[in-house]
Amino acid sequence: MKAVQQKKRILITGGAGFLGSHLCERLLADGHEVVCLDNYFTGAKQNIVHLLENPYFEVIRHDVTFPLYIEVDEIYNLACPASPIHYQFDPVQTTKTSVHGAINMLGLAKRVKAKIFQASTSEVYGDPQVHPQIETYWGHVNPNGIRSCYDEGKRCAETLFFDYRRQHNLNIKVARIFNTYGPRMHPNDGRVVSNFIVQALQGRPITIYGDGSQSRSFCYVDDLIEAFVRLMDTEDGFAGPVNTGNPSEFTILQLAENVIEMTGAKSEIIFESLPQDDPQQRQPDISLAKEKLGWEPKVSLREGLVPTIAYFDNFLRGIDTWSVRDI
Repeated sequence: MKAVQQKKRILITGGAGFLGSHLCERLLADGHEVVCLDNYFTGAKQNIVHLLENPYFEVIRHDVTFPLYIEVDEIYNLACPASPIHYQFDPVQTTKTSVHGAINMLGLAKRVKAKIFQASTSEVYGDPQVHPQIETYWGHVNPNGIRSCYDEGKRCAETLFFDYRRQHNLNIKVARIFNTYGPRMHPNDGRVVSNFIVQALQGRPITIYGDGSQSRSFCYVDDLIEAFVRLMDTEDGFAGPVNTGNPSEFTILQLAENVIEMTGAKSEIIFESLPQDDPQQRQPDISLAKEKLGWEPKVSLREGLVPTIAYFDNFLRGIDTWSVRDI
């Protein structure tokens, strides 16, 4: 007979965002009580509206840069704008979100003795000089460039998490997230997958910054959420950081060609100058995730693009989009 999993009360900061809303769904499906916290800077109520009738789902409008007093068993700290358009809009606030937000959530975890997860990023590696990137690589980051509010904010958050572990014996888990895509991405977030799909569906030229030879590794959202849950379930002595992403590497030009083919668009490809500090290569080494989590991505790029394109097609036609997610 299968053991009944203990119901936990779990806080998700940034819970109305792209990743957060999928995590809310997953944890509710696993039988937990979920408290979704968001200030709706980049999150959207539309992403979680279908969960509001669930008696085990609660929403709090709150900014993580201010303290929170609540009783929970686990915390997933996802709150922070993650695309350059959004995090460069108010770079000081972006840094505050990563740093003050980490301090406030770590303080909460310390007070209630909760396990806490930090959504870090592959951006801690900067424009890497090691390829693929492994967790022991310290990175190559510009500390005062236009991207540093996000890159250095996340690096500082990691520092805080590991110092709270050393100083206060806090049970932490740190995941470094690589490029992720799927339904509920913000259509105007400036990230390459959403940009290409929206441009193709609207019949506009597809804009590639640089010559298109720069590479990324794209992980479908359901695969990433599975990694989150598995990392949170690892033994208390294991904190990470752990790379979570798809090691299959594609050039930006290859992505554009796939999107054009799969949407049936007639879009031409145009090339513009590369933004400052944009990484040339980004590919995770996921050996540690395979060893410690028993995890690796299952969904190929083309498989994941099917529901993602369907989501944006419905979004642009004004159709309810939260249910358009299944492969």
